[in-house]
Amino acid sequence: MAASQLSSKFNGISDDLKKILDANMDQAPARRRARDAFKDVQLSIDHCLFKFAGIARKLASAGYGVCAMDYPGFGLSDGLHCYIESFDQLVDDVVEYYSKVKERPEFRGRPSFLFGQSMGGAVALKVHFKQPNAWNGAVLLAPMCKIADDMYPPFIVVQILLTIAKFLPKSKMVPQKDLADLAFREKKETAGYNVVAYKDKPRLKTAVELLHTTDEIARRLEEVSLPLLILHGEADVVTDPSVSKALYEKASSKDKNLILYKDAYHSLLEGEPDDVIFRVFDDIISWLDDHSKNDVNQS
Repeated sequence: MAASQLSSKFNGISDDLKKILDANMDQAPARRRARDAFKDVQLSIDHCLFKFAGIARKLASAGYGVCAMDYPGFGLSDGLHCYIESFDQLVDDVVEYYSKVKERPEFRGRPSFLFGQSMGGAVALKVHFKQPNAWNGAVLLAPMCKIADDMYPPFIVVQILLTIAKFLPKSKMVPQKDLADLAFREKKETAGYNVVAYKDKPRLKTAVELLHTTDEIARRLEEVSLPLLILHGEADVVTDPSVSKALYEKASSKDKNLILYKDAYHSLLEGEPDDVIFRVFDDIISWLDDHSKNDVNQS
């Protein structure tokens, strides 16, 4: 959905709000204005539909402290919208942030788990590579260990994009199918309700970094050694479920579990029928409960 079409999702809003919503959101101040203007609506949607803030609330209601961050250039953080200059630097930022969080008195000494969905799954795995003994486990939902073949550009297109990216790294030129249509089995109309979400073609440098990252992770699956819960929809055409199977088979973790959901798409906690969403949550919370008890008993 183009930015100029986003205001059509919100019927009855004022012209001033339409201008805020349809403004260029390449820079963080515009995204913050939009988020603030639609804060009450957004929080209600997040809560009802279990989008990212709603996911955190659901986990918190089960007794877990949940900390999250907007990556640089994503959400409300400073930086060009959805531009990744270096995936490794992004991961370093994540490591620095959560290292500080875990030193807070209320969290010190408690079990800590990585939680990553899609690209966040790739971030979680890269964090684990950098800190192999720092976490008590990881929950990965449809992790981006490899881009699905149907989403991967043809070889010649990749080579052209790699060349152009050296000169126009911030350009929005990468061909991409409608992710909302591919990622959501149900509730597709809600995909546009996140007022600060990036809804344009991927930037060239971002796409290159994602390709390099998934290639690296696919080569290093054997290095994954922490307790793992991997959740993936069998009908996911955004990230390849076969690579989650490969992660499960190749990871050196002695404690690992893979759950595949029949007919489910990519967005397991936002775009599935309610019964699937609740089943996924139950699987996550049951696993966290078991592993939190184990870690407390061993400490």
